[in-house]
Amino acid sequence: MPPCPHCQGAEKFFDAGTARGDLEEYRQHGPAKTTQLLLKAIRGAAHDDKTLLDIGGGVGAIQHELLADTVESAVHVDASTAYLGASQEEANKRGHLERVKYLYGNFVELASEVEPADIVTLDRVLCCYPDMPALVAASTSHARQLYGVIYPRDIWWMRLAGRAMNAWFWLRRNPFRFFVHPASIVDSTIRASGFVQRYHQNSGMWQVVLYAR
Repeated sequence: MPPCPHCQGAEKFFDAGTARGDLEEYRQHGPAKTTQLLLKAIRGAAHDDKTLLDIGGGVGAIQHELLADTVESAVHVDASTAYLGASQEEANKRGHLERVKYLYGNFVELASEVEPADIVTLDRVLCCYPDMPALVAASTSHARQLYGVIYPRDIWWMRLAGRAMNAWFWLRRNPFRFFVHPASIVDSTIRASGFVQRYHQNSGMWQVVLYAR
């Protein structure tokens, strides 16, 4: 089955140049502030959690950081081949390439092929996917203990910014779109899978949330 138009747009938008820039930024400055907040929350809540499923992990910041002190192995699923390549490059540099499994594609379509993990993370991923309920349902079902998400704050200026971004994508003839999903629906969908909220922090345009079973 060919990739959906939106997934093809994501591959086009998150290209080699973007991945290289993000990797250099990570190497020079470490994880983004919001990612640091999520990592701190995970480390404070994780006890016997040994496996990580990082969906849309980009250059792999969460994997690289948690493999250093929290988890034993990770799976990285991404719709960008460029990001997967950058993540593998950094994993090889850090000496933990053999501890990570990489899968290319749409996680909702690949979910049946992926094993559950103790920790599941989606760092700035919900905003890149049109069918939020399907993505949340598929990903929460794979989380044994902790479920961490970073996604846009549901406020008027973010919705306005999203419309402006999508107009730009339309002009560029890229089917990729940016989504500001209603926070109340995101939260209720996650809770419906048996999770309770353990941590929440707003940071600029993003909200960082950690749930636990």
